[in-house]
Formats: sequence, C-alpha cells, structure tokens
Amino acid sequence: MAPAVLAVLLAVLPGPGPVGASALPAALAGASVPAPGDDLPAPPPVRVAPPAGDTPGPAPGLRSPRSCAPPPAGPSTVTDPPPSRRLQLAAAHRIATGAGVLIAVIDTGVAPHARLGDRLRGGGDYLTGGDGLDDCDGHGTAVAGLLAASPAGDDEVVGIAPGAEVLSIRQSSPSFSVPAADGRQRPAGDVATLAEAVVLAVRSGADVVNVSEAVCLPPEQAAVEGTELHAALRYAADADVVVVAAAGNTGVGLCAEPGVEQVALPGWYDEPVTVGATGPDDAAAPFTVAGPWVDIAGPGTGMRSLAVGGGVTADPVTGTSFSAPLVAGLAALVRERFPELSAAQVADRILATARRPAGGHDEALGLGVLDPLTALTAEPAVLRVPDASGEVPTAVLAGTAPGPGSADEPLPPVDLAAPAALLAAAAAVATRLRKRPPGR
Repeated sequence: MAPAVLAVLLAVLPGPGPVGASALPAALAGASVPAPGDDLPAPPPVRVAPPAGDTPGPAPGLRSPRSCAPPPAGPSTVTDPPPSRRLQLAAAHRIATGAGVLIAVIDTGVAPHARLGDRLRGGGDYLTGGDGLDDCDGHGTAVAGLLAASPAGDDEVVGIAPGAEVLSIRQSSPSFSVPAADGRQRPAGDVATLAEAVVLAVRSGADVVNVSEAVCLPPEQAAVEGTELHAALRYAADADVVVVAAAGNTGVGLCAEPGVEQVALPGWYDEPVTVGATGPDDAAAPFTVAGPWVDIAGPGTGMRSLAVGGGVTADPVTGTSFSAPLVAGLAALVRERFPELSAAQVADRILATARRPAGGHDEALGLGVLDPLTALTAEPAVLRVPDASGEVPTAVLAGTAPGPGSADEPLPPVDLAAPAALLAAAAAVATRLRKRPPGR
C-alpha cells in the first residue's frame, strides 16, 4: 500500500509553481465541509514502537525544483486585523513571551530571518539531508513567524511567543517530489516521515511541536497507514511534549471530498491539540475541516508573517496551517508562565479558557477560540458540573502556583468561578480528559 502523502496546507500562501493562489481547488470557494459523524471508529491502540528518529538523510529519488526563489514582496493586500490585536498579544507579552521554551516546527523548513535571529536552529531535513534551514515554499517560514517573530517597525507582525526558540525540521514540500509506488512522482513528505520527525523533535528537546500539515483518509485506511504516526504521538505525550496539529483545509490533502467519510491525520488522534480556523469575526472559516476531533480554533485568514529572504509577506497567509502556530505559541507562553504544568495540563488550560462558540462545542471550532490573556491569568478554580446521573464531580483547573509575570504591574487575574465560565471550563477539562490516552 502506498504511503499516505501529507499536504502542507499551502492553499493561499503565495509562491512559485503549484503552491500559489492560482492553484486553489474550486472546493475552497465557499464549500461546505461534510462533518464526519460521531459513529466513526476510534483509532486503534498503538502496539508498535516509534521509529528511530535518527538524523535524516536525503530522500531516495528526490527531485528538486528548478528554483526555490520566492516572488519578490509587493504592497500589502492584507485587510483583516492582525493577530496581535485580535488576541491582545501586547498585554499577554507583559506576562510571558515563551522565553526558555523550544518549539519544533515540522514543515517545509524555516529560512533564517532577522526577526528570529539566533533563536532559530536547524533540527534536520528529510528531503535533502540538510539542517532544516532551507525553505523553497515559504510555508514553514510563515508558520515560524506567527509562532515567534520579534516585533519590528509598525507592520504589526509579531509572533505569539516572540521569546521562544524555534527548531526547524524540514519534512515535506510540494516543490520536491519522490517516486511513488506506481512509478509516478508524488510530493515529498508522508505520514511515515512525519512520525520520524515527531520523534526527532522530542529527542531534540522540544517542549512544543507544531504540525501544520494534514491528510484525509477513510478511517479504516487511516488506522492502518497511521500506526507509526500514532505511536510517535504517544511517544511525545509520554515525554511530556505538547503537540499541536492543523485540522486541515478542504480540497487540500484529499480532505472533504464530497460523499466520502474521512478523518484527518494527525488531528484524528487523541494526543495532539487539533486546531481549526476562524475568520475575522471568530466564525468558522469556510475551508476549515470539521470533525469531532477538533479541539480549538484560532484566526486563520488575512494574516501577514515572515517571508523567505527577509521582510514580511505582502499577500495574506490563510489556512489552518496558520491557526495551529497560534495555539502552539500559546502553549509556549503557558509553559513559561506555569512551568510546573504537564503537557496535558497545558492543553487543559488552553481549552478551558477558550472563548466558547454560541452553541457550545462545535465540530469546526472545537471548544472555542483561543484566548491567550485568559489562559495566562485565569485563577485556579474548582470546576463543578452535574453529570448524567446528577452527581457533581469536581476538577481543578491546572495552574495552582503561577509564577510572577514579567510586567512591573501584572494584569489582574481573570476569575473563572463565575457560573457561565465555570460550566464552560468544566466542559473543556472533561472533554480533554475523555480524549486523553489511557494511563496518562
């Protein structure tokens, strides 16, 4: 069976060749997303060890693109409010910047950039065997910018965790190709090398791992082809590493083909925090892939980020690829602010403090839109919500001993004990506990 090929979610990131906006599938134009039903089978138990995770060498039979030069930047066409305003990042950065936290970016590579500076280092390259600091597509560089770019000038481009360190692992690229089983060429990158990259990130010391790529498969096929990937994700969870994955974009990576029951990898599995995309109004973006495995959502339209060669992108970057790093960056902020929390508790805190959808849990938005400031300032609270039997179990929101904020006058904490917020936070924690792998 041919390996499942992951698609880096490049749908509307400008660039050369098939990556550009002109290659957008028609399904992205206001398409509805068929949400898989709750009766889909759960992923099977993992019974294999994760791959070795050694430093990667060149991919066999790799074909390189003629040119990796991205188009020159022009005047900005971005009109949406930037994440720095939408997420109140200036206030959040008074409390935490992600300093001392290492985030692995498994993507198309991350090009060196002045606004990442010496906080960027290479972790490996599954395409050419290099250090991971080449990016022919601009995708990984844009992801890293939303994660960790330092502010400069008045362009309002700043990462959610501008003090974090970034480890780049190049694992996939639509600009490169490798031989497929049928003798044709396919884009470089599949679930097998993604599994190896996750293990490599963990063994390289990552505290958080960001995966902005996805593939949709029938659940039975996913259960077979994703076994090593699932093992790698369990390995990361057991190593106390937060893994964040994009939910996927319709029309990209085989996702949301009409009439086909599918699940999205790696987000289908319990271990990652799976992130959908919203528009500027916090409603689900039309392209975000929905499913019961989606945990949370973040801005995913009309954003600017870092560009290969220096500077920032002129055209907007759009997709769940660019929602995921906002949540991964928030995980870095929470890990700095609450160093005593486990990876699972970090995820619980992020989900418990998300801004709720109007109708409660939503298969496109999960438990709501990330709220960095509340995630960093919420007081510990005892959460009570009746279960089906009428009993009132309790749980405590993680973060019982917050460290001092970085500001001279820290922002006041947000009290989660108000009834509405209390019920919402309880639901978030309960949901995450249900999704957590056995034995955690």
